[in-house]
Amino acid sequence: MHDLNYFREHLEVFAEMAKKRGAALDLEAFRKLDKERRELITATEQQKAQRNRASEEIARLKKDRQNADQLIADMKQVSERIKQSDERIASLDSTQRDLLLTIPNLPHSSVPVGTGAADNVEVRRWGTPPKFDFQPKAHWEVGEGAGILDLAVATKITGARFAVYKGWGARLERALANFFLDVHTREHGYTEILPPFLVNTASLTGAGQLPKFAADLFKVQDTDFWLTPTSEVELHNLYRDETIPEEKLPIHVAAWTACFRSEAGAAGKDTRGILRQHQFQKVELFKFTHPEKSYEEHEAIVRHAETILQKLGLHYRTMLLSTGDLGFASSKTYDLEVWLPSSNEFREISSCSNCEAFQARRAGIRFKPKGGGKSDFVHTLNGSGLAVGRTWIAVVENYQQADGSIWLPEVLRPYMGIERIPAAG
Repeated sequence: MHDLNYFREHLEVFAEMAKKRGAALDLEAFRKLDKERRELITATEQQKAQRNRASEEIARLKKDRQNADQLIADMKQVSERIKQSDERIASLDSTQRDLLLTIPNLPHSSVPVGTGAADNVEVRRWGTPPKFDFQPKAHWEVGEGAGILDLAVATKITGARFAVYKGWGARLERALANFFLDVHTREHGYTEILPPFLVNTASLTGAGQLPKFAADLFKVQDTDFWLTPTSEVELHNLYRDETIPEEKLPIHVAAWTACFRSEAGAAGKDTRGILRQHQFQKVELFKFTHPEKSYEEHEAIVRHAETILQKLGLHYRTMLLSTGDLGFASSKTYDLEVWLPSSNEFREISSCSNCEAFQARRAGIRFKPKGGGKSDFVHTLNGSGLAVGRTWIAVVENYQQADGSIWLPEVLRPYMGIERIPAAG
């Protein structure tokens, strides 16, 4: 969310932002609304001042035993007009806030201008694609062939875009999550959090998911609970409406949760396998930082996610997103894309963003300077460290063998207790 005064005084900046992001902003509507609101506030304050003076005059007349009936009648009319104006101002305030809640963040100056994913810039890549002496299969073929993935029974239990992992497949999902958390907590200094998987409207609004992305979420009927779309929501709201002492910054937290998304607008995309699911598991990294340190911390969170891919020996590339592909709350985002041999392409496995003060302003998260002075909003950063299901896909596809078995990366073997997942007997 943007500061109202800054937004009002820099409308040309936001017009340019909208052009770069390909977003539609009705700035003329804001101007008219803001003009009416400010004029009404001024007029109402004048009426209230008039009423205060009249109250003093009425008190004087009564004290002098003079008739104040006409003045009292006049002030009743003024009070009614003030009441109506206050109600209209409250309505305009609500409309104005709702409008500000739908305006995306301003891109950082280093973000390339573009219309979409085709304009993203490759920053670096690591490793090389594996070589096969056979035609590599897609993950659902390998998984179903090894008896570790069952999509048909998931459809029977729930519906499309859900998965049932079996045996070594279920253990691989759990091993990956444990491995991620162990690396991030032991080597990268994150504190592990296990939050609720249900969140309320205030939490989703503070994190920037509502009101814009309501169609992408699952809501529990007749409650204020929503299934979490990402633990970024829970982690961000750990400090909602709080002021953090500067000496406690930065704060690094990580969480494993299931995530739930309706995938509205994704019809026809990645319908085979588990690449795009209504429920998936993810380890999320989150940081609360001093504004002067946030871009340094951003580069670090990307390296932390990359470390996981390197330890797993998975070929990947790091992409800097263009303005046209940038997320709603982000000022700058890097995507990590892992190599999938079955389709001979890179696919997103992590997204690491610096949201600057955008989320913190929505949620009222500030920090207090050490030596005193005015508090300010923290900067928040988030990153997948990693998406567990997509890493499961990458391991299964990149380490598949001709006989249907799956070699395991060395770092996962202590978690799995085996060197390879056997082919189905």
